[in-house]
Amino acid sequence: MKIAMVQMRIAAGDVAANRARGLALIAEAALNADVVVLPEIWTTGYALRQVAEMAEDETGPTLNGIREIAAREKVTVVAGSLCLRRHGRIYNEAVVVGPDGGTVANYAKVHLFSMTGEERFFAAGDRRCLFDIGGVRAGLAICYDLRFPELFRSLTHEGAQIIFMPSEWPLVRAIPWQILSRARAIENQTYICAVNCVGEHRGSPFAGQSLLIAPDGEIVAAGGAEEAIIYGEADPAAVAVVREGMKVWQDRRPEVYL
Repeated sequence: MKIAMVQMRIAAGDVAANRARGLALIAEAALNADVVVLPEIWTTGYALRQVAEMAEDETGPTLNGIREIAAREKVTVVAGSLCLRRHGRIYNEAVVVGPDGGTVANYAKVHLFSMTGEERFFAAGDRRCLFDIGGVRAGLAICYDLRFPELFRSLTHEGAQIIFMPSEWPLVRAIPWQILSRARAIENQTYICAVNCVGEHRGSPFAGQSLLIAPDGEIVAAGGAEEAIIYGEADPAAVAVVREGMKVWQDRRPEVYL
C-alpha cells in the first residue's frame, strides 16, 4: 500500500484558499499513491470562533471536490478531518472517500482538546471507527486522541493493521508527537500514519514531522518542517511478522487490567 501524506500549510479561517490548495495537493499525490491522507481541520484551521459559519456538510464543495479526484484517479482519500455539520451540531470529523467516490467511513473526534476549548465549538464523537482499504483493516484517530492509548488498543484489538491520524500538532509539543506516535505503533504492533500540518496559528508554529511508522516502531517515512507530500509504503504482512516475532498479544492478561 503506497501512502501519500499531505503535509500542507494551513491558513486559519481562509477556507477558499485552503480548499483550493488541498485539492491541488490531493490531485498531485493521487498520481503516485493508493491512499492519500490529509491533516486535521485543514480547510478552516484553528479559527474556532468562526466554525459555525465555515462548517460544511457531506455534500459541500470540499468533499465533492475530493470525491471527483478519488473517482478519477481510483484512490482512497483519508480526507483529514473537516468541520462538518450533522443534525444541527458541528463535529471535527474525519471522512474516508473510496476509489468510487463514495463514503467509506466517518469518525468524529472523541477526545476534544480542552486547552483550546474545542468542546465549546464541536460536539464530541462517541464511537470508534474501523474500515477496509483493499482488504486491509484500518482505524481512525484525530490529533489529541494520540494521548489516549485505550482508543488505539481498542482499534487494534478489533483488527486494525494501520491507524490513520490527521492532526494539527504544534511544534512546542513535537517531542510527545514523536514519542507517542511511535509508542502507539510499538505497543499495538500496527502501522501508524500520523499526518500533521505546517504553518502557524497566532504565532505558534505547527510541527510538521508527519510520520508513517511500522509495527516495530521503525520510521518508514517522515516529513520535515515545510509543506510537502511524503510518500511511504505500508506492508500489511509486516503486522503478522512482527506479532509472530514478539507475542505481545498472546501474553496479554486483560483480566488483570480491566
